[in-house]
Amino acid sequence: MNIKEVKDLIREILQSDITEFELEHTGTKLRLKRGRGSTDASPSAALNEVGHPEIPNTLPVPNEVPASALTGLDEKDEEAGLHIITSPIVGTFYSAPSPGSEPYVKVGDAVEEGQILCVVEAMKLMNEIPSDVTGEVVRLYVETGHAVEFGQKLFGIRPHK
Repeated sequence: MNIKEVKDLIREILQSDITEFELEHTGTKLRLKRGRGSTDASPSAALNEVGHPEIPNTLPVPNEVPASALTGLDEKDEEAGLHIITSPIVGTFYSAPSPGSEPYVKVGDAVEEGQILCVVEAMKLMNEIPSDVTGEVVRLYVETGHAVEFGQKLFGIRPHK
Protein backbone atom coordinates (compact mmCIF):
# COMPACT_ATOMS: atom_id res chain seq x y z
CA MET A 1 0.00 0.00 0.00
CA ASN A 2 1.57 3.27 -1.08
CA ILE A 3 1.07 6.75 0.38
CA LYS A 4 -1.27 7.80 -2.47
CA GLU A 5 -3.57 4.86 -1.70
CA VAL A 6 -3.51 5.80 2.00
CA LYS A 7 -4.37 9.43 1.21
CA ASP A 8 -7.20 8.33 -1.12
CA LEU A 9 -8.54 6.02 1.58
CA ILE A 10 -8.41 8.79 4.18
CA ARG A 11 -10.20 11.17 1.80
CA GLU A 12 -12.98 8.58 1.23
CA ILE A 13 -13.36 7.99 4.97
CA LEU A 14 -13.51 11.72 5.68
CA GLN A 15 -16.38 12.04 3.19
CA SER A 16 -18.33 9.25 4.89
CA ASP A 17 -19.89 8.85 8.32
CA ILE A 18 -17.23 6.33 9.36
CA THR A 19 -15.66 7.20 12.73
CA GLU A 20 -13.25 4.29 13.04
CA PHE A 21 -11.50 2.16 10.41
CA GLU A 22 -8.76 -0.47 10.57
CA LEU A 23 -7.05 -2.26 7.67
CA GLU A 24 -4.17 -4.73 7.45
CA HIS A 25 -2.94 -5.41 3.93
CA THR A 26 0.33 -7.00 2.74
CA GLY A 27 2.29 -6.11 5.86
CA THR A 28 0.85 -2.61 6.22
CA LYS A 29 -1.46 -1.69 9.08
CA LEU A 30 -3.70 1.35 8.90
CA ARG A 31 -5.98 2.56 11.69
CA LEU A 32 -8.09 5.70 11.42
CA LYS A 33 -10.25 7.13 14.16
CA ARG A 34 -12.05 10.43 14.55
CA GLY A 35 -14.20 11.89 17.29
CA ARG A 36 -17.98 11.93 17.12
CA GLY A 37 -19.90 15.18 16.96
CA SER A 38 -16.77 17.25 16.64
CA THR A 39 -16.06 19.47 13.65
CA ASP A 40 -12.38 19.19 14.53
CA ALA A 41 -12.16 15.51 13.62
CA SER A 42 -8.54 14.67 13.01
CA PRO A 43 -7.93 11.09 11.89
CA SER A 44 -4.54 9.63 12.53
CA ALA A 45 -2.98 6.76 10.68
CA ALA A 46 -0.41 4.35 12.06
CA LEU A 47 1.65 2.60 9.45
CA ASN A 48 4.07 -0.22 10.13
CA GLU A 49 5.55 -2.05 7.16
CA VAL A 50 7.23 -5.37 7.74
CA GLY A 51 10.97 -5.12 7.13
CA HIS A 52 10.98 -1.33 6.85
CA PRO A 53 12.00 1.34 9.34
CA GLU A 54 9.25 2.72 11.56
CA ILE A 55 7.08 5.21 9.71
CA PRO A 56 5.75 8.15 11.74
CA ASN A 57 2.42 7.13 13.21
CA THR A 58 0.45 10.16 12.06
CA LEU A 59 -0.16 11.62 8.65
CA PRO A 60 -1.16 15.23 8.14
CA VAL A 61 -4.76 15.11 6.96
CA PRO A 62 -6.97 18.10 6.31
CA ASN A 63 -9.91 18.31 8.72
CA GLU A 64 -12.30 18.44 5.80
CA VAL A 65 -11.83 17.65 2.13
CA PRO A 66 -14.34 19.81 0.26
CA ALA A 67 -16.15 18.11 -2.60
CA SER A 68 -15.18 21.05 -4.79
CA ALA A 69 -11.55 19.95 -4.49
CA LEU A 70 -12.49 16.58 -5.96
CA THR A 71 -15.29 17.45 -8.37
CA GLY A 72 -15.12 21.20 -8.99
CA LEU A 73 -18.65 21.63 -7.60
CA ASP A 74 -20.03 22.77 -4.27
CA GLU A 75 -21.31 19.62 -2.51
CA LYS A 76 -24.20 21.27 -0.63
CA ASP A 77 -25.58 22.85 -3.80
CA GLU A 78 -25.17 19.67 -5.80
CA GLU A 79 -26.72 17.37 -3.18
CA ALA A 80 -29.78 19.52 -2.53
CA GLY A 81 -32.82 17.38 -3.30
CA LEU A 82 -30.84 14.29 -4.24
CA HIS A 83 -31.74 10.76 -3.18
CA ILE A 84 -28.51 9.08 -2.08
CA ILE A 85 -27.93 5.40 -2.85
CA THR A 86 -25.52 3.90 -0.31
CA SER A 87 -23.64 0.62 -0.17
CA PRO A 88 -25.50 -2.04 1.80
CA ILE A 89 -22.26 -4.00 2.33
CA VAL A 90 -18.49 -3.69 2.56
CA GLY A 91 -16.78 -4.68 -0.67
CA THR A 92 -15.37 -3.51 -3.99
CA PHE A 93 -17.45 -1.23 -6.24
CA TYR A 94 -17.81 -2.04 -9.94
CA SER A 95 -19.79 0.17 -12.33
CA ALA A 96 -20.06 -2.52 -15.03
CA PRO A 97 -20.97 -6.22 -15.06
CA SER A 98 -17.52 -7.19 -16.37
CA PRO A 99 -14.21 -5.55 -17.32
CA GLY A 100 -14.51 -3.78 -20.68
CA SER A 101 -18.33 -3.70 -20.53
CA GLU A 102 -20.35 -0.51 -20.59
CA PRO A 103 -21.27 0.75 -17.09
CA TYR A 104 -24.76 -0.02 -15.83
CA VAL A 105 -25.45 3.73 -15.58
CA LYS A 106 -23.63 7.01 -16.18
CA VAL A 107 -24.21 10.53 -14.88
CA GLY A 108 -27.17 11.94 -16.81
CA ASP A 109 -28.90 8.56 -17.30
CA ALA A 110 -32.56 8.14 -16.35
CA VAL A 111 -33.13 5.17 -14.03
CA GLU A 112 -36.21 3.29 -12.92
CA GLU A 113 -36.88 1.89 -9.48
CA GLY A 114 -35.36 -1.60 -9.35
CA GLN A 115 -32.85 -0.94 -12.16
CA ILE A 116 -29.33 -2.25 -11.42
CA LEU A 117 -26.87 0.62 -10.84
CA CYS A 118 -23.68 -1.28 -10.01
CA VAL A 119 -22.29 -4.35 -8.27
CA VAL A 120 -20.40 -4.58 -5.00
CA GLU A 121 -18.15 -7.62 -4.74
CA ALA A 122 -17.90 -9.11 -1.28
CA MET A 123 -16.17 -12.41 -0.57
CA LYS A 124 -16.13 -13.34 -4.30
CA LEU A 125 -19.90 -12.73 -4.60
CA MET A 126 -21.18 -10.05 -6.97
CA ASN A 127 -24.06 -8.21 -5.27
CA GLU A 128 -26.22 -6.17 -7.63
CA ILE A 129 -27.26 -2.80 -6.21
CA PRO A 130 -30.63 -1.61 -7.55
CA SER A 131 -32.09 1.88 -7.54
CA ASP A 132 -34.85 2.37 -5.01
CA VAL A 133 -36.15 5.48 -6.77
CA THR A 134 -37.01 6.61 -10.31
CA GLY A 135 -35.00 9.61 -11.45
CA GLU A 136 -31.82 10.90 -13.06
CA VAL A 137 -28.29 9.95 -11.99
CA VAL A 138 -26.56 13.26 -11.23
CA ARG A 139 -23.63 12.16 -9.08
CA LEU A 140 -21.30 9.17 -8.88
CA TYR A 141 -19.33 9.09 -5.62
CA VAL A 142 -17.06 6.08 -6.21
CA GLU A 143 -14.70 5.01 -8.97
CA THR A 144 -14.87 1.48 -10.26
CA GLY A 145 -12.52 -0.93 -8.49
CA HIS A 146 -12.44 1.08 -5.25
CA ALA A 147 -13.32 -0.33 -1.85
CA VAL A 148 -16.59 0.79 -0.29
CA GLU A 149 -17.85 0.62 3.27
CA PHE A 150 -21.31 -0.11 4.61
CA GLY A 151 -23.40 3.05 4.23
CA GLN A 152 -20.93 4.80 1.93
CA LYS A 153 -22.48 7.03 -0.75
CA LEU A 154 -22.49 5.46 -4.23
CA PHE A 155 -24.92 7.51 -6.33
CA GLY A 156 -26.88 10.74 -6.11
CA ILE A 157 -30.21 10.52 -7.97
CA ARG A 158 -32.55 13.43 -8.59
CA PRO A 159 -35.99 11.82 -8.14
CA HIS A 160 -38.70 12.45 -10.73
CA LYS A 161 -41.71 14.11 -9.19
